[in-house]
Amino acid sequence: MKIIDIIKGDKPSLSFEVFPPKTSANFESVKEASEKIALLKPSFMSVTYGAGGGTSEYTVSIAQNIQNNYDVTALAHLTCVNSTKEEVRARLEALKKSGIENILALRGDIVAGNENREKWDYEHANELVEEIKQYGDFCIGGACYPEGHTESEHQKEDILNLKRKVDAGCSFLTTQMFFDNNILYNFIYKIREAGITVPIVAGIMPVTNAKQIARSCQLSGTYLPQRFKAIVDRYSDNPDAMKQAGIAYATEQIIDLFANGINAVHVYSMNKEDVARKIQSNISEIIK
Repeated sequence: MKIIDIIKGDKPSLSFEVFPPKTSANFESVKEASEKIALLKPSFMSVTYGAGGGTSEYTVSIAQNIQNNYDVTALAHLTCVNSTKEEVRARLEALKKSGIENILALRGDIVAGNENREKWDYEHANELVEEIKQYGDFCIGGACYPEGHTESEHQKEDILNLKRKVDAGCSFLTTQMFFDNNILYNFIYKIREAGITVPIVAGIMPVTNAKQIARSCQLSGTYLPQRFKAIVDRYSDNPDAMKQAGIAYATEQIIDLFANGINAVHVYSMNKEDVARKIQSNISEIIK
């Protein structure tokens, strides 16, 4: 099933992200985690891969497994910045053969040693979107940044680039994590003014590890509201309390999003089935 058909209606959708192992030694444990999350029957599941495409084969395998054996629509990540056109086309062919219809098209992180743009076959995600559109009948999603991409000097510039990506063929956009819903609401107002009308999937990160979020926010520039900082300051030394508080905070964000007309929420579950299950349980009547 195409993601756009899942998220375009009025019914709230709740989906989860999983990421494959860095090495084959961890494959079975990650596969098991993805299967446990698939048993929750989310609206769909996205499957990432590491910088440079090093784990892309696991992405296809896990996506195919949850879709074919657990009847959960899979959204496979595909990046391009460190890949040749031949490599991208090979991954597209593998996805097509596996029956995967949905792709999240991303530029991807730049791997050290590959900063020379003259050697890149792709420089921006819109170029990857164009490539995918030419290759087959995929439903294509893209990423968006409510607080602006870290490499963009101004948000207006970032929104112009986002418009190019949508015009190239993106059917929906998934946001980077954010912890203040007002940032998303303001962002949506701005992109609608710019003529971007595709559905927005709100990306929510339940914070269960204080050190992890500190690094993530440092890399992404994500704003942390004072209310959220207080939670981290109070519970960072108590893992169980931090997990409970992080899930509660994410749940409140999700409820507020649904109440304000954002019908699609994507949870960055970090392969933690218990976190995914608890959030789903917390809003079970809302998404029924």
